[in-house]
Amino acid sequence: MSEPSQQSEATAETETARPPAVQLRDVSKIYQMGGQAVHALDGVSLSIQRGAYTAVMGPSGSGKSTLMNVVGCLDTPTEGVVEVDGVDVTSLLDTERTALRGDEIGFVFQTFNLMPQQTAQENVELPMTFQGISGAERQDRATELLTRVGLGDRLDHKPSELSGGQRQRVAIARALANDPAIILADEPTGNLDSETEAEILELFEELNAAGNTILVVSHERIVAEHAERIIHLFDGEVEKIEEIDDRRIAGEPGR
Repeated sequence: MSEPSQQSEATAETETARPPAVQLRDVSKIYQMGGQAVHALDGVSLSIQRGAYTAVMGPSGSGKSTLMNVVGCLDTPTEGVVEVDGVDVTSLLDTERTALRGDEIGFVFQTFNLMPQQTAQENVELPMTFQGISGAERQDRATELLTRVGLGDRLDHKPSELSGGQRQRVAIARALANDPAIILADEPTGNLDSETEAEILELFEELNAAGNTILVVSHERIVAEHAERIIHLFDGEVEKIEEIDDRRIAGEPGR
């Protein structure tokens, strides 16, 4: 009778020993504008655990986009350390950072960023192409992911033949293609109506419940409240971290 308990304890210890999905230590990003130093990020330290659902909020100019770019390996900090899945990305060469970005990070953008001449399936296959995955495996996984996001009957449709919500579902499936350590979503519902927004947020909740780590950047409180916690940025600094005890349920009326 003690063996299952010991196995559970061993599994828990293994999970605890794994590094966070994202770790920032004293991260600053300074831009020179008109001879003046602008601190887009100013000594930011935070940790995002595996399987967490986190939102980032703040007014325009607070550093939200810079934080997203730094975590997503699209930009490098002026100072500090950024780790993704336990790897110090600030010490990598550009080519190594690009490779890690393809392996460990899935992006979802406000404008979808789909290839207009490719089908939904081909758009989802694209990240896997750069990873050298065989054609048959790419097709199978793309079909699986599109089915998972509710588009199993839209595999051959091009973006122009899909609604805004369906396009974002394709973008989410594409973000999952390489089984990333974290999904970064930048204003993912900004171009959607309220009903479709609720559908996409419900999908994020389902993905998080399945174990995916999600970081959403949004200026909308109603979007951020679907997360487990909200990181509030102001003038490049973490103003506060808010734990959401009563998470908003997708589709419920505003309060």
